[in-house]
Amino acid sequence: MVTSGKEWGKFWRASYVKKYPFSPNPFMFIGEYHHTVDNKGRLAIPIKFRASLSEGAVVTRGLDRSLFLYTKKEWEVLATKLANLPMSQADTRAFARLMLAGAMEVEVDKTGRINIPEYLRTYAGLSKNAVVAGLYNRLEIWDAATWKMYAQQTEAQGNNIAERLGGLGV
Repeated sequence: MVTSGKEWGKFWRASYVKKYPFSPNPFMFIGEYHHTVDNKGRLAIPIKFRASLSEGAVVTRGLDRSLFLYTKKEWEVLATKLANLPMSQADTRAFARLMLAGAMEVEVDKTGRINIPEYLRTYAGLSKNAVVAGLYNRLEIWDAATWKMYAQQTEAQGNNIAERLGGLGV
């Protein structure tokens, strides 16, 4: 019988890989989900992502007034890259500070929630309504009103953005 979040994560991963052995990344995060943040700063993680985060996660300051939520494995990859950036460049020092100093380890509790520290909720302007957006190797957590405004602006510029990205082979 599966009794803990870690056991469930191992069970889910094993069954998924058995069912889809050729999937390039069976744990990618995609989609947009609307949830609420309670008065203690707890946010429910979408059910489909909980197993991937069952062995722990890291939440940190993101960009555009969002928070980034990584699995521990993805966080280690990013943190290693940031730690290896040249300290002599002011921009790399600033970005590393933004990401690393703002980071906090979190765990998914028995009811599927994480506790977001107050300083990160303040940074992102999180109110009661939040959006959890899947972006392949990370989740982004946004205040719902900020997300709506950002999405509208980005959608309005969609064609121009696509033109600029065309040179990258996207």
